[in-house]
Amino acid sequence: MSTFGLSSAAFAISASYFSSSFFRARNSKTLLPFNFRNPLRCYSPPSFRHLSRKLHPVKATVLQENEEEEVVVEKSFPTKSLPGNEIEEVRESRANSPSSGLERWVIKVEQSVNIFLTDSVIKILDTLYHDRDYARFFVLETIARVPYFAFISVLHMYESFGWWRRADYLKVHFAESWNEMHHLLIMEELGGNSWWFDRFLAQHIAIFYYFMTVFIYALSPRMAYHFSECVESHAFETYDKFIRAQGDELKKKPAPEVAIKYYTGDDLYLFDEFQTDRAPCSRRPKIENLYDVFVNIRADEAEHCKTMKACQTHGNLRSPHSYQDDGIEDMPGCMIPEADCEGFVDCIKKSFTSSQVKQNRDV
Repeated sequence: MSTFGLSSAAFAISASYFSSSFFRARNSKTLLPFNFRNPLRCYSPPSFRHLSRKLHPVKATVLQENEEEEVVVEKSFPTKSLPGNEIEEVRESRANSPSSGLERWVIKVEQSVNIFLTDSVIKILDTLYHDRDYARFFVLETIARVPYFAFISVLHMYESFGWWRRADYLKVHFAESWNEMHHLLIMEELGGNSWWFDRFLAQHIAIFYYFMTVFIYALSPRMAYHFSECVESHAFETYDKFIRAQGDELKKKPAPEVAIKYYTGDDLYLFDEFQTDRAPCSRRPKIENLYDVFVNIRADEAEHCKTMKACQTHGNLRSPHSYQDDGIEDMPGCMIPEADCEGFVDCIKKSFTSSQVKQNRDV
C-alpha cells in the first residue's frame, strides 16, 4: 500500500506540473533557443565577415564634406577608354595555368565589346536627352533593371536542370530588380514617362536588351556581369552629374511619396539584400527632400556596381544576410549540395562528364 501511495503521489505531482506548464506555455510567447535570430529583424553583428570578397574587393569611399555625401566607386575600367593590361584573374588557382594567357585575352575582348556597346548607347542618350533629365532617367532605369530579370531567368533554367543551384544569386538579383523598380517608379512620379516616345523607346530597348543579356549570360556570365557593371557605372555618373548641377534646386522640392515609403519603410530586408558589400542595417537613408532622393539613388547605383564587380568572379556572390551567424553551419545535414558550372556550355560539358564518372564508378 505504501508503494502504491507513493506512486500515486508522484503521478499527481507530475501531472499538475505538466498541466501548469502547458497552460503557461499557451498563455505566453513561444520559448526560442538563446541563439535564435529573426531574419526580418535588424541586428548589429560584432563582425561582418567578408567570406568571399577576398579575391577582388571593390572599394567605395564615403566622404563627408559640408554635410553632402559623395560616393566614389572604384571601377574595373576607365569609363571612356578600352581596358588596358590590368585584367584581373578570375581565380587564383588559374594564375599559373596554361590557359591563363588565353583567358586574359578573352576577358580583354569581352570588356572591349561591352565598353563599345555602352559608349554607343550613351551617345544616343546624350543626343536625345541632353536637356530632358527626368525622361533620360526613366529610360535609363527601364533599361537598368532588365539584366536582373535575365539573370534570374537563366538561373532558374540551370536550377531546373540541376546544373547550378545557388539561392544567394537569386535572392540578390531579385533584390536588385526590386531596387531598380522603385527607381523607375520615382521617375514616373516625377513625370519622366509623360511622352509616348520615351515609353516606346525604353520598352523596345528593354525587350532587345533582355534577350541579348540572356544569350550573353548563358555563354559567359562574366561578360554579362561586366556589361551590367558598365551600365550601372554610367547611371552612377549620370546621377552624380545631375546632383552637382541641380543640387540647390532639388533641396527646395519635396520628395516623391514612393521614395519616402521605399527608403524609410518598416521592412527594409530587400533594401539590405542588394547591398552585398555592406552589413545589414548599416545604411538607413534620410529622406527630407528631392535632393536626398537622388543622393540615395546615386548611392544605390554605386552598390550595384560593387555587386556586379563581385559577380565577375564565379561563385563569389553571397547574400548579406548569409554572413550572419544563424547556426546553419552547425547543421550540415540541412545543406543542399550544389552543382557548379559557369555558362551554358560549361554546364552541358560537366553534366556529361559527371554522368560518365558515375557510370565508371558503377562499373
